[in-house]
Amino acid sequence: MPAVTAENPLTLPRVTAPVGPAARPVLAVSTAPAGFEGEGFPVRRAFAGIDYRHLDPFIMMDQMGEVDYAAGEPKGTPWHPHRGFETVTYIIDGTFVHQDSHGGGGVITDGDTQWMTAGSGLLHIETPPEELVVSGGLFHGLQLWVNLPARDKMIAPKYQDIRGGNVKLLASEDGGALVRLIAGDVAGHSGPGATHTPITMIHASLTPGARLVLPWRPDFNALAYGLAGHGTAGTERRPFRSGQAVVFGAGDALVVQAADAQDSRSERFEVVLLGGLPLREPMMHYGPFVMNTHAELAQAFDDFKAGRLGTIPAS
Repeated sequence: MPAVTAENPLTLPRVTAPVGPAARPVLAVSTAPAGFEGEGFPVRRAFAGIDYRHLDPFIMMDQMGEVDYAAGEPKGTPWHPHRGFETVTYIIDGTFVHQDSHGGGGVITDGDTQWMTAGSGLLHIETPPEELVVSGGLFHGLQLWVNLPARDKMIAPKYQDIRGGNVKLLASEDGGALVRLIAGDVAGHSGPGATHTPITMIHASLTPGARLVLPWRPDFNALAYGLAGHGTAGTERRPFRSGQAVVFGAGDALVVQAADAQDSRSERFEVVLLGGLPLREPMMHYGPFVMNTHAELAQAFDDFKAGRLGTIPAS
């Protein structure tokens, strides 16, 4: 970890630490429970137990793995429906193959992101490629669900494939942190991902002791999730580690710092930073559907059972 990096971060554009803006305080730190998804691959529910008012416009995020599969062990998900939101699948290590009932999908591997707008609905499957099933190997990634505003719930499904080489790479002021800007804008730099709901998505790697200070839109919320290692959040230096999520309060800047010594599994503190413009609309989430009302949820289930979200293609 990770797949997309820079040999010398000092050659990258720098994000200058803002002077004057108020750093966001830490409101809460929570530990993600572990479980299984799909056909049995391990996940951690990154935002479980966090009040939706702190998540909006995000719905949930799963950390998939990190797991080193033996031969024959890799697993995916069976065919399942989606409607009303976007899935953002970021693969750090390994390979996932996506396919849907409309003929969309593709292969994402080390450092790639697939942005799927489910919109009005589709059937969808995610599986490891046959060669990974045969050989086994490392698998690690994230899947983030981003809500769609009511006006866009029923738009036509579409994809964005963001290859790892297209992610905007930046460095902190002293070069101690590498910033992968997947979506959104930070300090005048833009990531390649585009969404109907304005968000920022970053994967940052901090060397031991490094401090990262980023300007942050005051109208966005702010969340952090530890992928590996440990460190602190906020100027109050609230401890958090891999498998823990941080909820930040109001302010104009975000602060995270790596501990001076990291564990042997990861020599860096790996952190995902997320922010988005809250929709402030009613949100009804049940299973694979995210709508605004109970009636819309019921209609989504009726449409799925009637085959109106598509049919599974012949093998």
